[in-house]
Order: sequence, then structure tokens, then C-alpha cells
Amino acid sequence: MSTVKTTTHQNKKINISSTTVFFVIAIIFLATTLRTPLTGVGPIISIIRDELNISNVLAGFLTTIPLLAFAVFSPLAPRISRKFGMEQTLFYAVILLTLGIILRSLGTTSFLILGTVLIGIGISFGNVLVPSLFKLKYPLHVGLLTGIYTVSMNISASIALGISNPIASSTSFGWQGALSFSIILTAITLIAWIPLLRGQKVDLTAISGDSTKPAEKKLWKTPLAWAIAISMGLQSLLFYSFTAWLPEILISQGMSAQKAGWMASIMQMSQIPMTFLIPIIAEKLKSQRPIVIFFTLFYLIGLTGLFFKWTDLTVVWMICLGVSGGASFGVVVMLFTLRTKTAYEAAQISGFAQSIGYLLAAVGPVLFGYLHDVTGSWNTSNIIFIIASMILFVSAYISAKNRYL
Repeated sequence: MSTVKTTTHQNKKINISSTTVFFVIAIIFLATTLRTPLTGVGPIISIIRDELNISNVLAGFLTTIPLLAFAVFSPLAPRISRKFGMEQTLFYAVILLTLGIILRSLGTTSFLILGTVLIGIGISFGNVLVPSLFKLKYPLHVGLLTGIYTVSMNISASIALGISNPIASSTSFGWQGALSFSIILTAITLIAWIPLLRGQKVDLTAISGDSTKPAEKKLWKTPLAWAIAISMGLQSLLFYSFTAWLPEILISQGMSAQKAGWMASIMQMSQIPMTFLIPIIAEKLKSQRPIVIFFTLFYLIGLTGLFFKWTDLTVVWMICLGVSGGASFGVVVMLFTLRTKTAYEAAQISGFAQSIGYLLAAVGPVLFGYLHDVTGSWNTSNIIFIIASMILFVSAYISAKNRYL
């Protein structure tokens, strides 16, 4: 009798362990699909523009369309996931993302735009739902899972940033091949996601406090929700603005284009350790305000060096901006789960904050480019970077207090 019990108990342990392994693998591959279709565009945007004979405005808009899609569709993700289930919704989102990648790579302007829209919609569901999925399935390990998720996202994004131009310019695949290689990742993700579809389905209703329907919070009436949304928006604005214009700023300070590109890569890579460590640390703290102070100091150090054009220490400024960017992203993503009691609430605030946040992020690169054209220098933009980091400090400091929506 005891042998049977032991065997059954051991089998149960194995089953639980294998389920967790399948979940983590699926999440890692899902994370790789949520940035690579975006970061691969920037390095080859001039090639796309020249071959399709489109304007600079339309070419630049290719990087803005996904952000606008995030803003529009993020609030819809919680309700759709409540209807179809979170695992199913994410599975369908990856299918939509795959379709978008295919259409975008067909070689015509209309398909390029349509595919980009579908990519933005698919990614918006992943952005919103993954944090709440962690909270529901593994509530005691949200920080660790968020760290794995964000690191996977950033590493794959950096790889896409580095290989898209060589594929487009040095192989027969051209820019279409450079944009379509992400299909490999989405295909693997769909396969890795199948065990989750066969397993126990996520029931948002059961944990919402209402046996029939999750409570709908009016987040736009909640100051804390707005503080989280503004935090999400400003850290996104800084990230996408740096991604778009940092090499140009460094070139204007006398740096070669090649070296400026390397400096931008250093900034990107400096984010990775923070995106892993900060969610784990944030989960263990009652208040995340020490992290907010930490990343604000690094923002100010990096931006001050950039503003005064102390180019001899550019590597230091890039590391500071990377550390601050990774830390601010890591803690803001954790706020979706730390400031809520249920997975559905986490999905709601994630959708709300990302909708507001990506609207701000979409404005950033355009605004700073416009200011440069009007003033003829990057000084005004650099000042606004500093002001934005200070406003981010205030909103994140408010959000980091230990309380719930």
C-alpha cells in the first residue's frame, strides 16, 4: 500500500514539474515573438523605403503603427481573454502575429502596412495578458517568471536588431527575408503552446470575487491607475525615443556612425541584467520606492553626460541609460501584479496602462525629431528627456507604495 502511495506521489511531482517546464518554455518562446518583429525594422527602414519608393513619413510610420495598435487594442485584451480563456487568446494572438509577418513580407506597400497593423494587434495581447497569466498560475513566482520573460524578450530583440540589416543587404532574401525570419519563432511558439491548451484552462471568473462575472473597475477614475499608466508611458517614451534617435544624437556630437551604433547596442545590452533582477527584487519588497530612486539616479547621470556632450565617457552614459531603462521597465511591469489582488484586475490595469503608455510612446520619437528639425540641435530634446525622467520618478514613486487598486 505504501509503495503505491509513494509511486503515486512521485508521479504527481513529476507531472507538476513537467507542467512547469512546458509553461516556462512556452513563455520564453512567446517572449521572443513580442519584440523581434518590431526591432528588426529600424536597421533596414531605408532599404524598404528605397525599394518600395515610399516617403520618409510613411517609412517612419512603420515603427509607429504597432505602438498605436498597442494603444487601441490593449484595453480589449482582458475582456476577450475572459470569453475565450487566456491560453486560447494568446494562442490566437500568435497566429494573428504570424499572419501579419507573412503579409508584411510579401513585397508591396499595402501588405506592408496591413501586416504591420496585424503584428501590432497580436503583440498587444501578449503585452497585456502575460503578467496576469503569471499572477494566476504561479502567484508565488511572478518576479522570477517576469524576469525570464523580459530577458528572453530583450535578448531576442537585440539579436533581431543585429541580423536584420545583414540579411537584407548581404543575402538574396532581401528585406522581405529580414522581416519574415520571425516566423520561425512564432511557429516554435505555437508548437510549445499546445501543451498549455491541453492542460487546465485559466478561469478568470473564479478568482474575481464574483461567481458569474469579473468585476469591471473604472480605472480612469483611480489616481493609482493613472500613476501606473503615466509610469508605463514615460519609460516607454524614453526607450523608443532613445532607440530612434540616440545614434543621431551621438553622431551630432562628433562620433562616427559605426561607433554610435555600437554605443546604442551597449545601451540595449545593459538593460538585460536589470530586466531579470528587478522583477525578482521588486516582488520581495513591500514598497518598490528604493528601485524608483535607483533607476532615476541612473537616468539623470546618463542624461546629464549626454546633455553636456562628455563624449569621452559615452560608454558610461550608455550603461547608465541601459540600467535605468531595464530597471524602470522591470518594475513597471511588476506593478500590474503587485498593485492588484486578482489576475483579472492585473489584466485590466495592464491593458489600461499600456493603452495610455503606448500613446505617449508613439508621440516621443516624432516629437523629438520635430524639435531637432525646428531648433537644429538636440539640446531641447535632451532637456525634455531629463524632465520626462523626473516626471517618471514622481509617477513611479506614487505607484510603488504598497497598496492595491
